[in-house]
Amino acid sequence: MRIGELVRRTGVSERLLRYYEEQGLLCPSRHPGSGYREYTDSHVDAVRRIRSLLAAGLGTSAIAAVLPCLETDGERLAPTCPDVLGQLRAERDRIDRAMRNLSESRDALDLVITAAGR
Repeated sequence: MRIGELVRRTGVSERLLRYYEEQGLLCPSRHPGSGYREYTDSHVDAVRRIRSLLAAGLGTSAIAAVLPCLETDGERLAPTCPDVLGQLRAERDRIDRAMRNLSESRDALDLVITAAGR
């Protein structure tokens, strides 16, 4: 299928699909004569996995590392390589740290806001 069909089937813009390709997340083949990108049903699944991992807070470099080791198990992503759990836990820890930092920032801002009410 061509990129327009992948856009239609995934709801992801052509520009974003090209970005995923630049980041090494998608690797379409090229039509020998025209050079057009050619996608398969596996690319549709890959885009859905990428979107799920982005929604979970992973960056594209982390996604590139774990994507080959994930399969879809019904509605969920399931790891298939033993090393990927460690990578996912490290990403979760990074998100936890970021959440703590944001909470501290919010608390500091609350102090400034409350001081304005004096």
